[in-house]
Amino acid sequence: MATVINNGVPMVNGMLVAWADIVVLVGGVPVTGIVGVEYSDEQEIVNKWGAGRHPVGRAKGRITPSAKLILYQEEVQALQAHCPNGRLQDLPPIEIQVSYLPDSGIVVTDKIRNCHISANARKWKEGDTGQEVELPLVPSHIEWGKAA
Repeated sequence: MATVINNGVPMVNGMLVAWADIVVLVGGVPVTGIVGVEYSDEQEIVNKWGAGRHPVGRAKGRITPSAKLILYQEEVQALQAHCPNGRLQDLPPIEIQVSYLPDSGIVVTDKIRNCHISANARKWKEGDTGQEVELPLVPSHIEWGKAA
């Protein structure tokens, strides 16, 4: 018997989305040397005041997106191979797609649009067995996916 989560979507065998269910595409290419992806957007929402002590309404302002990829150094070097001067910041805008492919079969894909890479750094220390490189992104917006 399927268990129902509070959002009305039945769980299949009690399984929820895990890291192994996520596929990230950078510029349309699946990335396997990825250890993390972060993205969000924040919108200014303010109270509007009129007569009395309580707000009479609200107004919405700018939406500010942010994102970050965490890749192994080898994956970053593959990206740098497409740069004429080796600077990731000089790449044209790229699209990042994050697809969630859970056992339920309900696929959701978020699109992080028009991303520029804003920094490229390495941080090595004694005992390291590999390098995870954080690439901060400057996106124009995020298209939040819906269950298909």
